[in-house]
Amino acid sequence: PEEPVLLAELKPGRPQRYDWKSSCETWSVAFSPEGAWFAWSQGHCVVKLIPWPLEEAELCKTSERKSRGSKVEVRSRGVAKEKTLECGQIVWGLAFSAWPAAEAGETDPTCTMGLPCLILATGLNDGQIKVWEVQTGHLLFSLLGHQDVVRDLSFAPNGSLILVSASRDKTLRIWDLSRDGRSVQGWRQVQVLSGHVQWVYCCSISPDCSMLCSAAGEKSALLWSMRSYTLIRRLEGHQSSVVSCDFSPDSALLVTASYDACVIMWDPYTGEQLRTLRHVPLHSAVDYSSEVHTSSLRSVCFSPEGLYLATVADDRLLRIWALELRSPVAFAPMTNGLCCMYFPHGGFIATGTRDGHVQFWTAPRVLSSLKHLCRKALRTFLTTYQVLALPIPRKLKEFLTYRTF
Repeated sequence: PEEPVLLAELKPGRPQRYDWKSSCETWSVAFSPEGAWFAWSQGHCVVKLIPWPLEEAELCKTSERKSRGSKVEVRSRGVAKEKTLECGQIVWGLAFSAWPAAEAGETDPTCTMGLPCLILATGLNDGQIKVWEVQTGHLLFSLLGHQDVVRDLSFAPNGSLILVSASRDKTLRIWDLSRDGRSVQGWRQVQVLSGHVQWVYCCSISPDCSMLCSAAGEKSALLWSMRSYTLIRRLEGHQSSVVSCDFSPDSALLVTASYDACVIMWDPYTGEQLRTLRHVPLHSAVDYSSEVHTSSLRSVCFSPEGLYLATVADDRLLRIWALELRSPVAFAPMTNGLCCMYFPHGGFIATGTRDGHVQFWTAPRVLSSLKHLCRKALRTFLTTYQVLALPIPRKLKEFLTYRTF
């Protein structure tokens, strides 16, 4: 694949305050599931909501625009407008979900013509989770319970409005935002998951909504059941803190990224390590032993078709990996990267930086082979154990369980 090309860069529009460096990081970026909106925690307690896709000229204008603290609304494609959400606290985590029209009520999103609405959950520095209606930019409600920074958020992909939050208070909390999850006191907190002894950095729900992975400042990641909310297993193999995790689109693979400069690819059903991707310096002449600290990973994510991974590390590189290979297939230089996220339909990647910027990069576009499409379709509803029990040749079982690397 060709090297990633920088398409556009968005920069915070606020004047730099005396303490601006302490609160301008872009810790989270998110695309809505259908790809119509992009959210960006740009620092200074602000989230920008941008209609997508924007024309190239509009992207350039957005990246140059300066805002002096007032709300900015820019027309895009005639209907949707850019929103500025004033969250009142530093924003760490972002997650989108559709809100069914049938759920709408007096204090619910204003769904027009019976269409589903889109909501955005924001995880804040004081432990609050604020939930916003995207189309209007209105604050709908707050979820209270965490005692420290809400570092990451993940909605169940099946539209059930189950939200998982990960916090520096060392817990994960499960929230039910559906009509059934509402009581007189507010939205129901279904479960508190305790098991980590360090800050929880990341949470990821599998696309089939059966599993939850969480990563904290520990050498192991935890895998939980989304049906019973109990611990399935600890994934042990890293030599330093695990900081990011993501499931493949068919839920058959799980990747974890660590400060040890490695990504480990797991079979979540068996706990088996399938592959380790080592982030060695780009220039082989550099002594790797002296560079380990600069290769600490920050973020890892799967591409929508499940054939590529993207990683961001402290060595100022965005790397793209092909599933079958042990070394990156493409690099791009970036400064102080903190997070990365693929566009839901593929083709490009958004990255957030410690300077509060967002960069959009081209990503390899691939036509999946019929073999991969069949594997993906089967693995969407078959566990590893179910595949191994099928009366089929061993090589086919190895392919279906991603053991042919």
